[in-house]
Amino acid sequence: MLKLVLPKGSLEKATLELFEAADLPVERSSQVAYKAEIADPRIGSVRILRPQEIGRYVADGLFDLGITGRDWIEETGSEVESLGELKYSKATAKPVNIVLAVPEDSPWQSASDMPDGVRISSEYPEITKRFFAEIGVDADIRLSYGATEAKVPDIVDAVVDITETGNALRAAGLRITNTLLTSFTELIANPTSFADPTKAHAMRQIHTLLRGVLDARGKVLVKMNIPVDKLDGLIELLPSLKAPTVNELFHGAGYAVETVVAKTDINILIPELRDHGATGIIEMPIAKIVP
Repeated sequence: MLKLVLPKGSLEKATLELFEAADLPVERSSQVAYKAEIADPRIGSVRILRPQEIGRYVADGLFDLGITGRDWIEETGSEVESLGELKYSKATAKPVNIVLAVPEDSPWQSASDMPDGVRISSEYPEITKRFFAEIGVDADIRLSYGATEAKVPDIVDAVVDITETGNALRAAGLRITNTLLTSFTELIANPTSFADPTKAHAMRQIHTLLRGVLDARGKVLVKMNIPVDKLDGLIELLPSLKAPTVNELFHGAGYAVETVVAKTDINILIPELRDHGATGIIEMPIAKIVP
């Protein structure tokens, strides 16, 4: 049975909603409890901890499986097996970048322009140290506990910070010169556990359930009937994931057609289908799509 660790904090609510939709509901005694359970024979225990720590705990074998960001995996130097990215919330749908930013009026166009001793503030000191070591700059790296962008230029010369759009950095009068890392949220496994065929199989099954939920989001199933002579034209209208499913109706009365389409297209598509001769059109929600 797997030991699972999930992220607490900003990703907590969306993570629990994802597992609920995957038919893996997380049960705990209160909303602030760190221990939880999932009534599934593949999962023996669940903990909910800060994502900053999860990569290391999974790497050390305290947990078999976990969810955290690539940024914290790299920051802690955690050796883990990635089962794939999970873009399941507003906070995880787009990548975040760890970037080097300098004052807008700085003469430095790149990190390689910086002199030895340059003062850098960051919540990611290990990533920052490795980056500057690779380019041969002996930087003075200082750990930041937040409000990193506010420390330039009075306290430090530049910052390494996390950003999605760069807007906050620009508002602080900073200019991005280098991207150190692009990070998504990932489902990760302990390498030793993943080498166990039984555990690896269980991990892949859980990943299949989670991916099935994500692949179904924003999509609906559309079913309809169509006369024989209208079928080819109808098929051309359908923006399906794969070829639509077509079945002949009893006594050759036409065809039953079903396909998966984006929810955003449905308001245009259904009237077009009706205009083309489709009848009995049904739109249905989809819980999971598993290829």
